[in-house]
Parts: sequence; structure tokens; C-alpha cells
Amino acid sequence: MSTNSMRRAATGVIGLAVAGTLTLTGCKNGNEEVAPAQSSAPAAQPSQGGQDSAQPSTPASPSTGGGQAPAGAAGQAKPGQTFKIGETAQIPFSYGSTKGGTLALTVTAVEQGQPADLDSLKLGDKVKGMIPYYVRYTVKNIGTVDLSYASVGHIKGTLPDGSEAQGVSVIGKFEKCKDETLPKGFTNGQTQTSCAIALAPSAQTKVVGAEYWGDPYNNLSDGKGLFWK
Repeated sequence: MSTNSMRRAATGVIGLAVAGTLTLTGCKNGNEEVAPAQSSAPAAQPSQGGQDSAQPSTPASPSTGGGQAPAGAAGQAKPGQTFKIGETAQIPFSYGSTKGGTLALTVTAVEQGQPADLDSLKLGDKVKGMIPYYVRYTVKNIGTVDLSYASVGHIKGTLPDGSEAQGVSVIGKFEKCKDETLPKGFTNGQTQTSCAIALAPSAQTKVVGAEYWGDPYNNLSDGKGLFWK
């Protein structure tokens, strides 16, 4: 594992006390291979109730090679490339023993929730003063590999200074911010929406964008993922 991967794995996620640590970890954080499972209630999960959009009034221009990579377009997104919220990045995707997939990944919105959304998670002082945001995104299979039951994670919220927002990994199903594995038969042309939870440290600081740092972007020494603003 690269230094950058170790850094990201160790920060930015509140973990569950059941693990005996100060971190809140869940079953589906990243591209781990997990069998699809149904859970009646989340073990410790921020609820959503997004209201205000965190989209900046003046979206940033693509930093390397520009903007949208339409589904099916040649060429994958470059490390460090920045997209406007609503634009699509074409990315290589592998999951467990499933190799060689291609996805069109689009961050569609960053929505602000309410502090009360966190009450049902019983996280107490760990999230005192924090504001939940919901990073909503879609994935479309634009390759030839069947990605049934894959998990597309590695999405984080970003703060105005470019740093990563605190993340919360969810165990089970949370209706306000669903983060589920891809369904059976997720072949070329299939699309699924998903959501990642990000916590702003206070009401004065907003989550304004998102970053994808899944493989291969998480293995780069310079740590450059893909960004949406």
C-alpha cells in the first residue's frame, strides 16, 4: 500500500465503537468485495435530509484536459482532473477478482443536511457541532465487464480549502443516503445512483465538492484523485 493510500485509510472516517477504536467503520467503504446483504437498520449511520445545495456559484474549470468525459468517449480521466458538479468522468474500474471494467462516474449534487439527522446514529460528542452533507453520484457501466455486486466507494466530500471532509461509513441500509452494491446484471448501459456522507466541521464551513480516489488514483505517489466542484 502506498503512503498516500495509508494516509487516506487512516483519516477522514468516523468509526464504530464496536471495533474498540475511535473510528466509525462500515462494511462498504471503498471497493472491497462483499456479498450483497439486506439489513433492516443501519448500525451507526448519519441520516440525510439534504436541503441546501453546496454547489459553488462559480464552478471551477477542469484542471487537466477539461471537463466532461461522455459515456463511451475515448480516454479516461487524468489524475488531478477537476470537473464541474454534474459532469462525468470516465474511469477504469476493478473490484475483487473482477477486472477491466469501465465506469462513467458523475457527482450530481452535494446537499446539506441537518444536525438532527445525526441523532439516530447515537454518535454523541463525536459529531457535536458537525453538519452532514450528502454527496450524490451516479455510476454507469460503459465497458464490457459485468460488474454485478461490485461496490463503488472512495468518494469523499471536500471543504473550501481543498481538504477532505470527515466521512461516515455506513453498515446496513440508510434510506436518506443509500450506498449499495451494484445489482445483479450490472452490464453495459446499466446505471445506479449512490450517496456518500460527509461532515462539515461547523455551520460556518460548507462541504463544497467531492473527490474520487479509488484505484488506480489511490496508488499514485502524488495522491491526485478526481475532483468535482
